[in-house]
Amino acid sequence: MLKGFFNVPAPKNEPVKAYAPGSPERIELQKTLKEFRSKEVDVPMYIGSEEVRTGNKKPMSPPHDHQHILGYFHEGDASHVDQAINAALGAKEAWESMQWEQRAAIFLKAADLLAGPYRAKVNAATMLGQSKNAMQAEIDAACEFIDFLRFNVQYMTEIYAQQPPVSGDGVWNRLEQRPLEGFVFALTPFNFTAIAGNLPTSAAMMGNTIVWKPAYTQIYSAKVLMDVFKEAGVPDGVINLIYVDGPTAGEIIFNHPDFAGIHFTGSTGVFQNIWKTIGNNIYKYKSYPRIVGETGGKDFVLAHKSANPKAVAVGLGRGAFEFQGQKCSAASRAYIPSNIWDDVKKYLLEDLADMKMGPTEDFTNFINAVIDEKSFDKIAKYITDAKSAEGVEVIAGGNFDKSKGYFIEPTVLVVTDPMYTTMKEEIFGPVLTIYVYNAEHFETALELVDQTSPYALTGAIFSTDRYAVELATQKLRNAAGNFYINDKPTGAVVGQQPFGGARASGTNDKAGSMINLLRWVSPRTIKETFVSPVDYKYPFLGEDK
Repeated sequence: MLKGFFNVPAPKNEPVKAYAPGSPERIELQKTLKEFRSKEVDVPMYIGSEEVRTGNKKPMSPPHDHQHILGYFHEGDASHVDQAINAALGAKEAWESMQWEQRAAIFLKAADLLAGPYRAKVNAATMLGQSKNAMQAEIDAACEFIDFLRFNVQYMTEIYAQQPPVSGDGVWNRLEQRPLEGFVFALTPFNFTAIAGNLPTSAAMMGNTIVWKPAYTQIYSAKVLMDVFKEAGVPDGVINLIYVDGPTAGEIIFNHPDFAGIHFTGSTGVFQNIWKTIGNNIYKYKSYPRIVGETGGKDFVLAHKSANPKAVAVGLGRGAFEFQGQKCSAASRAYIPSNIWDDVKKYLLEDLADMKMGPTEDFTNFINAVIDEKSFDKIAKYITDAKSAEGVEVIAGGNFDKSKGYFIEPTVLVVTDPMYTTMKEEIFGPVLTIYVYNAEHFETALELVDQTSPYALTGAIFSTDRYAVELATQKLRNAAGNFYINDKPTGAVVGQQPFGGARASGTNDKAGSMINLLRWVSPRTIKETFVSPVDYKYPFLGEDK
């Protein structure tokens, strides 16, 4: 067995490729898109050493071209959940006993595979399966997940290096970071391939074994991630990938005595139900399960009267409409002072008029489709209701069509009531609601921002007045776990802006930081005394002379 205190390669953020016309990366990506569209793939579940095909095949289609079939995945049932749990538990002893540097090497190799031979594949799969344009796929599926893998390896070594600062005379104090006792359930969303990869790998890196259930609408790119894990050398049974509906999986997992924790990204309602179920079953578990979740937001942009109108407009356009507003961090409510509103409106409408909408394969399209028909119908209803609501004006967009793909125009609502529905409820689509406030009532606007929504994920303040920035930073300290000054509220970078929010937005365990990895270990203190006492008596027991 190797002996040494090893330094891992220093992590750095993966450079984002530009995909400009004629660039090598654009040519390779376009070639891969054509290849992927030309064939139908057969996607099994991966449980232990087996590729499981049930014959219950479900189609996978691009949201922007829902009649085209990319392939089929094999849906499982309750028996496959049990099989995955058993595989995870069976692989646990060997995996957690593996030296940490060997685990690190596997995930560092996965990062290099994604940065190189799998880059076009994972981006193309994300573009087709989740309707992300080339840039959105690049910053997500390639760069962010590469960053998660590399920085998490660094965080892992820092955690292991944390030791008691003092050992008394004749004593050696040590701290061991054990993986959790049992298996970890990773329940991942459709909107970020990087999140789908990070939720199982961050826990696995710390020695845990995983049952991974992705959103059905992300399975197409999840298959590419599993190919990477396999080639990188993740042993069989460490990450088990299953496609089972949520209630079926939950019924088995949350009743299992070896359930050790859940790593979740998804809706607040689902997460709260999971937490309630775990609470009701708490007496069944060997250990108190770790519950880590990020659950969405109603993210704000607040402009001060001193703000640059053009900067505000660009922050709104990008923050609200990149990836069709399907980011937990997307700007969905804005508070604009009356003195700059006319200019902000002009610049925003100019930008929206210039944005093209269509399939991801056409690189000139900024806007693509929302993820599926259920999402389309939900968003369309918000827009339809707004058109007939008193005190609401649709100043951009408002149209939608699902005949070919699930396309919804970037829609901007202006409301006279700051408590209107779309100022409070998470829509998860390309709808931005703006309230124009009296420019002299900034502190009132701060109170509105803080009190309107139950969420507290991301938010942004635009101002050139440092006193206003300071005031907003203090007053909104609980309103957003990621707070941006003169920038859009999206685009957190691993290693730079650890991501997560509180209130109804989750447990704020900060993906992309050491904080998150600490949730997947259970420390043990070891005290070794070199020369043991052989007499029970302390000096104070002596008799006075």
